[in-house]
Amino acid sequence: MSIAQAICASMEAEGDQFRDGDILVVAQKIVSKVEGRTRDLAGFSASKEAHELSHATGRDPAMMQAILEESSQILRGTAAAVIAAHRTGHVLANAGIDVSNLDGGAEGRVLLWPLDPDDSARSLRAELQKASEVRIGVVIADSMGRAWRIGTLGNAIGCAGLAVLEDRRGTGTDLYGRTLQATVIAIADSIAAMAALAMGEGAEGTPVALVRGCARWVTSEDGPGAISGLRPIAQDMFR
Repeated sequence: MSIAQAICASMEAEGDQFRDGDILVVAQKIVSKVEGRTRDLAGFSASKEAHELSHATGRDPAMMQAILEESSQILRGTAAAVIAAHRTGHVLANAGIDVSNLDGGAEGRVLLWPLDPDDSARSLRAELQKASEVRIGVVIADSMGRAWRIGTLGNAIGCAGLAVLEDRRGTGTDLYGRTLQATVIAIADSIAAMAALAMGEGAEGTPVALVRGCARWVTSEDGPGAISGLRPIAQDMFR
């Protein structure tokens, strides 16, 4: 299917049309499904490292192999989750591999992230802008846990046409006129988190949210993508 065509058809069915500065937040799952990122665990041949990780966590060796293949580094592994640096640079549980809302998930089928979420966002944006002839921002979002906090939050894993960060350092001031020294606002993640509340996490069946009122952050160019919001290893205090 074409995600862009499905979104346009839904907008038309609701009697709405795109406006300049609209932002579409799209669930990673539908992007991965359309891109053929579904795999059967039976197709993974567990390596020695996968068996070692399986022994340490008590989890399925094939699943551990899938995580290894999607990761650049394993940071921590427990029975609850394997925290991995995904090959794109994002750090999250199980390298983003999931079985929820997936046909066959109970039988060993898993869903992987898109190969390049930022490229997926750029392609989707191009289709939507061609159809609508207005400026649109696109965010591909997935739910992630957060260090030191309970619960998941929508995060931008792919982004096009939207400011990922707003750096206020040295330019903005607080209420008392003091120049901001450390404030960098995570725009794309904030919008993804807001949209996740409308999209839901279970059987809501709402894989896309339309966000309005944030046009000030929508850009003419695609921009550097969500990867630009990842902290460089040199600044990482925990690795």
